[in-house]
This record gives sequence, C-alpha cells and structure tokens, in this order.
Amino acid sequence: MQLETWQVNSLLLHREVRVDVYLPARSLAALLLVNDGQDMPALPADMPAVCVAAIHAGPLRRQEYGTAGVIDYQGQGRLAGVYTRFVRKELLPFLEERYPALQDLKRACAGFSLGGLSALDMVWNHPEIFGLAGVFSGALWWRNRPLGQGYSDAANRIMHRRIREGRYHPGLQFFFECGTADETADRNGNGIIDSIDDTKDLIQELVNKGYHPEKDITYLEIPGGRHDQLTWQTAMAAFLRHPFFI
Repeated sequence: MQLETWQVNSLLLHREVRVDVYLPARSLAALLLVNDGQDMPALPADMPAVCVAAIHAGPLRRQEYGTAGVIDYQGQGRLAGVYTRFVRKELLPFLEERYPALQDLKRACAGFSLGGLSALDMVWNHPEIFGLAGVFSGALWWRNRPLGQGYSDAANRIMHRRIREGRYHPGLQFFFECGTADETADRNGNGIIDSIDDTKDLIQELVNKGYHPEKDITYLEIPGGRHDQLTWQTAMAAFLRHPFFI
C-alpha cells in the first residue's frame, strides 16, 4: 500500500488541511473519506480495493464537526456546514484532479467520535455524493439542550431528530460501532452506557424511516471496546469488509 500526504489549502476553512491518502496496489472500487484522520488506526493487511483519504482535524475541530446548520447547546458545530462544503467543493475536486481514477467510484464517509457524527450528517444530507456512512464510537448524544429539567431524548438529540424529520434516501447504507467500555455515562440509569443507547436509538430511527435493519444497517458491538485507536482498528477492519467496498 502506498501512502501520500497532501496539504490542502482551504479557502473555506481558512487553513491548510492535512490529508493522508492510502492507495492499494490494485484497481480501485471505492473512495473512503475519514474524519479525524489524525486518529486513523492501522489499516488491515488484506485491504480491499479502496482509496482511503484520512482528513486531519484542525484546531477548531468542535466547531467544524457536528450537524450542519444546527449547533449544540454549548454553541459547538458552528462551522459544520462550512466543513461539509470544504469536503464537497474543495477536497473532492482536489483528490479527483490528482487521482483521476476516483472520479467514477462509489464514495463512503466515516469518522471517530464527533468525526463519526459529522460523517453521518454529511452522508445523510448528501446522498447524491455518498452511499455509506461509517460511525465509530459516534457522538450521537449531540443535543440542543443540556441534561436536566426539560431535556428529552426524543426532542433534543439533534441527529435523531434530523433523521426523523428528514426524507428516506434510497440506497444509503450505514455501519455503526460501539464498544461496551466506550464510556461510563448512563444518563437514564438503565444499565447501558449512553453511546450504545444513542446508537441503537438512532438505528431505530433509520428503521422507522424505511431502512432495512439487516440489508441497510450494520451494528458492531465490541465487548470491552474503548474509545481508542485499538478498538477502532478492529472496527475499521470489519467496516472495510462491508459489501459496499467489494
């Protein structure tokens, strides 16, 4: 596998964005963009015919990642829409100019933690560009109101509501990973950590929207899995075996 590193000068983000491009030594079948590329785990030895572009986060990560057009209760995510435009208008043309073989390939987007939320949001909002979302330890708790009096999972989790109120996009596929030791928070006291609850609730929203729970959605729960690269390495190896990449 060949690794090439680029610095993409983004006029939209007003910074240089480092992108590590991993190229397998065979004809390409798909392009995978990965948020939080600085946390990219080692790729599997049996890497499929996928070009992986790992996008490093910048100093304003908690502003650039999130849900486009909707900030969280702390005012984070203000640049999420700008980041999405960077991917669409600057990064993809940059990659396709340097690697013309990418122009006609299927595209997926994935990420870790808050980067996973960002990836899901981009795929959901732009099904004309992406066909698969990969969400590893996703920050699906992202909410527009703090916990406490008046908070409601149904009303205040932003991505859940976005899917509930959005349109069904035929052909989209989703991959979710959670580790049972991803965190310790359990806001509803049901004995299940929030990251698992939030992920399973979001999957249910997708099913309610019309996505098939087996054909369209993959859920991987890793016993003892943590919020770290070692766990995400296991998850990435499973993700890259998804039929989308074949």
